[in-house]
Order: sequence, then structure tokens, then C-alpha cells
Amino acid sequence: MDIEKLRAFCLSLQGVTEDVKWGHDLCFLIGGKMFCVTSLEGDPSISFKVPDADYDELSTSAGIIPAPYMARNKWVQVQSWDRLTEQEWESYVKQSYTIVKSKLTKKLQKEIEAL
Repeated sequence: MDIEKLRAFCLSLQGVTEDVKWGHDLCFLIGGKMFCVTSLEGDPSISFKVPDADYDELSTSAGIIPAPYMARNKWVQVQSWDRLTEQEWESYVKQSYTIVKSKLTKKLQKEIEAL
């Protein structure tokens, strides 16, 4: 996986938008809420939300840490592109998308599904 493949995958998900925040982070959003963030500068760092039940195990795996500023919300940060397989990347990012989407209002979820 690389940033272009991640971008293409995220934008293929229904209702996803992208934005650059904090000057150097590419953020993918659903309903205005972030579900995946990656750095555009420096060393790779890709963050996404994980289920509460998976957080402790995943955040202590080699090459994966609790995401700075977002750990309290059960986000992890992967510190290199080769830490996960392409299939794992897609699975985790899709899972994050689904978690964040499920917390949107029912009205907003229906609007997204109508796109």
C-alpha cells in the first residue's frame, strides 16, 4: 500500500470526502467526521479508528502505536506502509469507515446512502 492506493481506496467508499488539515495531514471523512488520516510529509504515519475490543492488542503490536491526540477515541497509528498487507489496510480502513459512519445521525447516514 502507498498513499495513492490508500487515497483511491478511501475515495471509492460511498460519501467520502478528503481534506488537508493541520497543513500536512490528508484526512478522509464521512459525514464530516474523520476515519483515516495520513501524513503528507516526513515518515509515513497512517491513523484510523479500530473497535474498542481490538484496540489494546493492535496498539501494542510492532510498528503500531496509539494515535497521538486520538488514542482516547481508540485510534491507532501505523508507522510504515509495509507493516500491513494491502488486504489488511483495506480491511482496517473499511472497518474505521463503518464505525465512524455508524455514529452519524440516521438522517445523515440515509443521505450518504442515497449518493
